[in-house]
Amino acid sequence: MIAATLKKSFDRYYEAPLEIWEYFATLCEPATFKKNETIKAAGKVDRFGCFLLEGSAGALVWSENNQICTDIYVEGDFFADDLSLFTGKPSPLEIRAFEAVTLLKISKTNIETLQKTPIGRLLFSIGDQQGYLQKQQQQIDMMTQTAETRYAQLLEKNPALVLRIPQKFIASYLGITPQSLSRIRRKMTEQ
Repeated sequence: MIAATLKKSFDRYYEAPLEIWEYFATLCEPATFKKNETIKAAGKVDRFGCFLLEGSAGALVWSENNQICTDIYVEGDFFADDLSLFTGKPSPLEIRAFEAVTLLKISKTNIETLQKTPIGRLLFSIGDQQGYLQKQQQQIDMMTQTAETRYAQLLEKNPALVLRIPQKFIASYLGITPQSLSRIRRKMTEQ
């Protein structure tokens, strides 16, 4: 079942055989986190890549006296503090569970084991490429779209997010204040 979930999540990028995901799953270990629990602490080295089975989480970084949400993760997302995981150095990024979370963790050692296989190299290359493209699109959207448009797109992609993730983190992810998000939400409900 876990292998099928992994496959289904990645098939939008590349349709690898189920057997590959069955092998991938054997290299992972399940983990659970309570709501608001830290998955990866700021200032620490990340040693795992993760796949989110249930719940939601986010990547947070402190700026002045506020935590800024740089990424939001939901079921079917692969994530890690890549800066830390691949350099082996601490980073200021914290990854926190926004809800109770069930995930699969794969150690850096097992990632390296997979990357030594042709299909593993391909899957990680595709995953890296997709992550880069998504992050670049997020940056372009921040510079070229209004907050209202970005919020509408977020809702279109996953309408339940507003019920699952604290509003202050949705606002910071959109690059606006919680008060601005409230105005946008009020305006959208009036229309």
